[in-house]
Amino acid sequence: MLKGNAILGQSGGPTSVINASLCGIIQEAQKQRECIENVLGMRYGIEGFMQNEVIDLGKETPETIEWLKTTPSSALGSCRHKLKDAELPFVLDQLKKYNIRYYFLIGGNDTMDTIHRVEQYCREQGYELRGVGVPKTVDNDLFATDHTPGFASAGRFVAMSVRQSGMLARDMKRVDQFVVFQTVGRSAGWLPAAAACAKKNDDDAPHIILLPERPFVREQFLAETKKTFDKYGWVSVVCGEGVCYADGTPISASQTRDKFANVEFGAMGGTSAAVFLHKILSDEFGWRGEFQICESLSMCAADRAVQQDIDEAWACGQQAVKLAVAGTSGVMVSIVRESNSPYKYSLGTASLSEVANGEKPMPDGYIDSERLFVTEACLEYLRPLIGELPDYVRFDAVPYQP
Repeated sequence: MLKGNAILGQSGGPTSVINASLCGIIQEAQKQRECIENVLGMRYGIEGFMQNEVIDLGKETPETIEWLKTTPSSALGSCRHKLKDAELPFVLDQLKKYNIRYYFLIGGNDTMDTIHRVEQYCREQGYELRGVGVPKTVDNDLFATDHTPGFASAGRFVAMSVRQSGMLARDMKRVDQFVVFQTVGRSAGWLPAAAACAKKNDDDAPHIILLPERPFVREQFLAETKKTFDKYGWVSVVCGEGVCYADGTPISASQTRDKFANVEFGAMGGTSAAVFLHKILSDEFGWRGEFQICESLSMCAADRAVQQDIDEAWACGQQAVKLAVAGTSGVMVSIVRESNSPYKYSLGTASLSEVANGEKPMPDGYIDSERLFVTEACLEYLRPLIGELPDYVRFDAVPYQP
């Protein structure tokens, strides 16, 4: 039996359910008193841990811990620190200082890389540490899991926003002829694809979805836009922030990169994909239109969180502790879909090394090859996660006969 303290951390951007995973880890760890003596939290991720910003989560009330399930943002604070090889010896000293034997991080690819390197280094140095990752990202691009906690709620945020803003655009088409809605997501189109769940009738938003998995072709985009306008008198476009030309150049023209070498779309020196699309539509057709850029709002909209997403996030956190106490290390908890209707899932594991070095773009079968949209197969994947959206009425608009 490995006995010592557990430490928890959160990294990268938040989701509206990331604290539910934190809740699951804390509540399960506090049950494992034979192995886990104290449950500690690192403020601001691995960066804060190296600066001794460690708190005693055992001093928080049970009510506070339970309330984490519906609390947005990252309760422990986050960071985007790229751990250097030269920092690993100091991290090991910190682990020994706090008697850490159980190590949990909640995050995406870069976070899984951090926990993988720490766990591996400790093993090489003969220090017994059990490290387990808990998945998180609204981008839904983590390798080896059906989906990530946080994606369903962010997808619902996108779908509801596009449905409601689409109604506005439809009714204001005599004023604004188009609307462009931009989602986050560097290289995977899962979030813009989620907008397709907003569509009930043929003329409903969205009409065009631009995905990072497909190169942007100006002529194709303009032709599809014109065809849609001729049919409906207005156009709804949804785009991922990471849409690029065939040579890999972002249409946002951003050249700024973060510490992990990821392009920061919309950073200084560039523009946003939505603003770029707005300009070419205005220039080409002389139309007036809107662009809508939510940035991080979809990551923290607790009022639109999906209950199933909260439950799965909590379960992933709980499972991470169970795995570590049972002797498992070097893995991330994964979600395995067992059926769509009724929706059923189970929890599995994936190697941290695989997750850290892999990405999960949308499959080709989910992207419509004939038009700028997604396929029915994609919708079958998305609908059980996002759930039913509220419906709204519209007039039959029967002409008056005097």
